[in-house]
Amino acid sequence: MYRSMTHNIEVTVEPEFLADRSQPDSGRYFWAYSVGITNMGRSTVQLMHRHWQITDANGKREEVRGPGVVGEQPVLQPGERFNYTSGCPLTTPSGIMAGTYRFVDQAGDEFQVEIPAFSLDSPHAKRVLN
Repeated sequence: MYRSMTHNIEVTVEPEFLADRSQPDSGRYFWAYSVGITNMGRSTVQLMHRHWQITDANGKREEVRGPGVVGEQPVLQPGERFNYTSGCPLTTPSGIMAGTYRFVDQAGDEFQVEIPAFSLDSPHAKRVLN
């Protein structure tokens, strides 16, 4: 599991390669990733926006931006946790994802929260040993 803490917001990510949704012979690889977002602070916050950077094994980068996550803009009371699962296709057998969430607090102040960088590894990825 990957974890980060920014502005009293904890983000955890657990990726999983989905062999049943992948077609390695056709250059299609698919991962699910489960995210947990916990408000460890003292004020209520709302997740407004996401920004992902997805980099495949060839260094090709794609950016994904949009409102909320999985169609929601969750409001988190102090101590509350929001969980969701999403997916990521690649044309290479490995890659990396990272990003940020933009939150707003009760006073209307916006702030960025880091999504920890995490690796997308499949059993089809070639390992180079030195």
